[in-house]
Amino acid sequence: MLRGSIVDPRRCRVCVELSFDMSGYQSVLRPGLFDGRTILVTGGGTGIGRCTAHELASLGARVVIAGRRENVLATTADEIASDGGRCDFETMDIRDGESVNAGVARIVERCGPIHGLFNNAGGQFSAPAAKVSESAWEKVVDLNLNGTFRVTRAVFDHSMKEHGGAVVSMLADIRSGYVGMAHSSAARAGIQNLTITLALEWARNDVRLNCVAPGTILAAGMRTYPPAVQEAAVRGASRVPSARLGTESEVSAVVCFLLSPGAAFVTGQTIAIDGGSSFQKSVLYDVAKHAPTTQFDGFHRREDWSGTPYEKLAEPKAED
Repeated sequence: MLRGSIVDPRRCRVCVELSFDMSGYQSVLRPGLFDGRTILVTGGGTGIGRCTAHELASLGARVVIAGRRENVLATTADEIASDGGRCDFETMDIRDGESVNAGVARIVERCGPIHGLFNNAGGQFSAPAAKVSESAWEKVVDLNLNGTFRVTRAVFDHSMKEHGGAVVSMLADIRSGYVGMAHSSAARAGIQNLTITLALEWARNDVRLNCVAPGTILAAGMRTYPPAVQEAAVRGASRVPSARLGTESEVSAVVCFLLSPGAAFVTGQTIAIDGGSSFQKSVLYDVAKHAPTTQFDGFHRREDWSGTPYEKLAEPKAED
């Protein structure tokens, strides 16, 4: 029903929830894939994290979802339990190293080794870089980049250093920059390189680390953006090669594969889940038209474009 069309977010949400209510999570992976495994999902109470927690639980995992809002976590944990899955939750703030270390320690004490980690928690707001204050920049970078490192390091120290495991971290469609998200794209680029580096350093501990880079996904977080940004996302959907936006479950499916034994020879990689948008990207903000920038042409035998359609383009802009 979602495939090949642009679906109103409200209709999409209703359709997906009805599907879950009628027949449980429809994963493409085999039942029991994660039997006996504990997997931590940060930001697991809402959006893509919530969807992934549902899928992991449907595949037999003991899921632990983490975040700051206990009521949100409890609601999702109850959903999973009512579907027949196992889900615990742990409140922690990924901006606080002590909170993260204490939370991860409690999870290991309660559940045993953590076999998989999905670093999904994070956040940002849309604004041109020139309007982002230094304080706002630091908060977004700390939340996304430093927060991802804090959780990953704590899970390594408390469990994966001895037992191995798999880590998947959330990026975004940063391949060709991200107009309106300079703070987040810088942080996500840092996560991407951190992932490569840790994949090299921790391979001896049998730890794999990868990233997913979703394009525009019809997830709960889309509702938090201003109407103008939401409208731009809808307009941009028609220009994506897939001619639509993605679904939460399309991201979850890749995350679950990367956490699975089937991805045992995949590490240090970033998997784009964007319908091809990274090759043909729309922007959140239209870059205003402006005069051509200063050019350099030192070739004394350059072509003469007079009388051609390129004549105006070839005229050098005078330097100030």
